[in-house]
Amino acid sequence: MAGVNEQSTPDAPVVDDALVAALRADLDSAGYTVDGVDTLLGPVATGALHRGEAVPALRATADHDDPVATLVRAFVLGAAVPGRALAAALPRVGVDGARRLGLVTTAGTGADDAVRAVVDLRPYAAVDGAGEAAWWVVSDLGELATGRALRTDHVLGVGGASVTLAQATVRGPRGRVLDVGTGCGVQALHAGRHAEHVVATDLSRRALAFARFTTALAGLGPDRVELRQGSMLEPVAGEQFDLVVSNPPFVITPRRPDVPAYDYRDGGRSGDDLVRDLVTGVGDVLAPGGVAQLLANWEVRRGERWDERIGAWLDAAGLDAWVVRRDEQDPAEYAETWIRDGGTTPADGAAWRDLYGAWLDDLASRDVESVAFGIVTLRRPVTGAPTLRRLEDRTGPVRQPLGPVLAAGLEAHDALVRLDDEDLAGLRLCVAGDVTEERYLEPGAVDPNVVLLRQGGGFGVTVRAGTALAAFVGACDGELTAGQIIAALGSLLDVPADAVAADVLPAARGLVADGLLHLPTP
Repeated sequence: MAGVNEQSTPDAPVVDDALVAALRADLDSAGYTVDGVDTLLGPVATGALHRGEAVPALRATADHDDPVATLVRAFVLGAAVPGRALAAALPRVGVDGARRLGLVTTAGTGADDAVRAVVDLRPYAAVDGAGEAAWWVVSDLGELATGRALRTDHVLGVGGASVTLAQATVRGPRGRVLDVGTGCGVQALHAGRHAEHVVATDLSRRALAFARFTTALAGLGPDRVELRQGSMLEPVAGEQFDLVVSNPPFVITPRRPDVPAYDYRDGGRSGDDLVRDLVTGVGDVLAPGGVAQLLANWEVRRGERWDERIGAWLDAAGLDAWVVRRDEQDPAEYAETWIRDGGTTPADGAAWRDLYGAWLDDLASRDVESVAFGIVTLRRPVTGAPTLRRLEDRTGPVRQPLGPVLAAGLEAHDALVRLDDEDLAGLRLCVAGDVTEERYLEPGAVDPNVVLLRQGGGFGVTVRAGTALAAFVGACDGELTAGQIIAALGSLLDVPADAVAADVLPAARGLVADGLLHLPTP
C-alpha cells in the first residue's frame, strides 16, 4: 500500500446533502453500530480501547476485509487503509466522496493507494429519558489515533461528561431547546428527539462545522437544528427557551501564556467565572416553567463548605434550583486530571512539572482547597418566587438515566408545595417498586436497632428510619390514607396520633421528594 501524502483537505467536515445521505446509507448497510464494533473487536480489545489502548483493536481488525473492520481502522484507530477497502465499506459515497466531505485524505486514485481519515467517525448509542438512541458522531481524531497532543481548537467527541448530561436531562416534549457550547453536537442530537426546534451555539467555528455534519448525518437539517456562533448566551440574547442544556467549557485553567487553553474545555475566564455567569444569567433566556441543566465545576475555597459558593450564585439567579454534587478533587488531583487530558504526562519531565506548578499556583492564588463537580438543574417559576432549593451530596453510584428521576423530583416538589399536612394525611401513598428495607439486629434481639430504606434506582437514596416511619412506609400500598395509617400506628404504639403525625409526615415529605414514596396519580 502506497504511503499517504498529506493533501489540502478541509479543516473540518463539509456538508453536502446528497453525499451525507449516501454516507448514512453506507454506514447503516455496513452494520457500523456500537454492537457491531464490539462484536468485531471482542471484549478484550473493546475494553482496551475504552482505556485508550489501540494495539488489541489494531490486531483484532488486521487482515479483515469486513466493512466494519475497515471503518474502525480508519475512523477510530487512525490507521491508513487501502482505497479499495474503503470503497468497499462505503460503496455509495466512495473514496472521492469521503474526501470531498472532508473525512479522508488520499495518496492517489489507485485501488491500493493509502487513504487516511482526518476525522473520528464512530457509532454512538445511549439511553436517555426518551429511551434508546443511536447515531454516528463526527469529531477530531484523538491522541490514540494521531499519536500527537491535541490541537487547542480540538473538537471533542462523546466523552463521559457528554453522556452524563444527556442521561440527566429531562426529556418531555419541548417547543424550543437551547444547547450552549454544543461542540460536536451530541446534546443537539438528543434534544432533536423531543423538541420542535433546537438552537445550538458555540464560540468555535470548527465545532459548529462538526456539529453541522453530525446533525446532518442524523437527518436533522437546519429547520430542526439551527447553529449559531458566539460566546455562551450572547447569540440568543432576548429569546426564550423551554429547555437549556449545556456541557460548558467549565475546566478551571490557569490564565497564563505558557499553559495551553483548549476550546472544548476552557472558557477563557478566570477560575469558575464562566460557570457563575451561566448559572446567574441563564434565567434571562428561560421561558416561564423552562428548565436549564448543566454540568459544572466550582471552587471550594478555604473556610467554605462545598455548597456555599454555588449557593450564592443560586441566590443571584432567582430560580428554582437543584444541585447534585457528584465529585470533588483536591488541587493536585484536579491538576493531574486536566494536564493529562491535554496530552502531557509525567514522562514529559519538565513540561509536566511546569504545568503542574502553574495549576497549583493558580488555585492557591484564590485559596482553593478543592474543586467540586456536579449536575445543576434550574427552573424559572411560572409565577411568583422560587420555592425549590436542593443542594445535595450524591457521590455514590447512580442508575442512569437520571432525567426521569429529576423530572419526577420537580413534579413531586410542585405537588408538595400545594399540600399542607392535613392534605397529605388525606392521600393514599404508595411505596416505590425499587425500595427495599434492611433491618439490623444485635444477636438475640427481637427488634432491630437500625432500619434502612434503600432506593434501588436513581440516586440510590438511603434513609435511616425509626420504628414509626418504617411501619408507615411498609403500610403505604395505596389502600389506606396516610392519616388512617398514622391513626393505626398510634393505637399500636400507644402514642397519640398527633405525635405520630409530627414524626412521620415531615419524613414522608422527604421520601416523596426523593421518589421513595409516590403521591397518587391525579
